Parts: sequence; C-alpha cells; structure tokens
Amino acid sequence: MIQPGATFKDNLQQLPAIDGVQRIDLVDAQGDVVASIENQPGKQGSLAIYQYLKQQFGGLDAKAAEHGLAVFGEHTVDARDRPGAHPNIDRLISVAEGGAPLKIEVIAV
Repeated sequence: MIQPGATFKDNLQQLPAIDGVQRIDLVDAQGDVVASIENQPGKQGSLAIYQYLKQQFGGLDAKAAEHGLAVFGEHTVDARDRPGAHPNIDRLISVAEGGAPLKIEVIAV
C-alpha cells in the first residue's frame, strides 16, 4: 500500500498500470451498476485509483474511500469546494461519510 503524498501526480506514479482495463463498474448491494469509469483520457487517473483500491481493500468501504481521497491529493480539496465537479471523488466522499459501500468490478479489455 502506498503512502499518499500531497500531489495527485506523484501519487498516481506509484499506482499499478491500467493497461488491459476497459472500465471499472461500481456495484451497489442490490447488484446494480451505479457508476462506470471508462479507460479514456480525463478519467484514467480515477480508473487507476479505483483499480488500486480494489487491489488493496477488495471493495469500496469507508476505509478504502478515505485512502482514495488521500491519493487524489489536491483534487480532493477542489472536489469538496466544488461538489459535482469531480464525481469520482464525490463518490469517495459520500462513502467515507457513511454512504453505502460499493463493490468494485474491474472489466478487462
């Protein structure tokens, strides 16, 4: 498990590669996909973090969400200041603050 630093860029460099990942689905307790993160420009950092959280924690619970918020670094501060601007961080904030845990499913290419 990495020890997140202050910057998203530095933290991202410590995470496993996302080669071979098509997308990540986030699944609720009823088995419904509540969100997907595609492997495309602008979302690859989130994809890498969620893949890493799956590897380290097995799913997205409050502990995993708190760690993910630390890995997002300065973007977490911006997300708290501008709700809705960073939906993948907003989801972590919600779970960290007591929201229902989610299953993380990594879909290979």
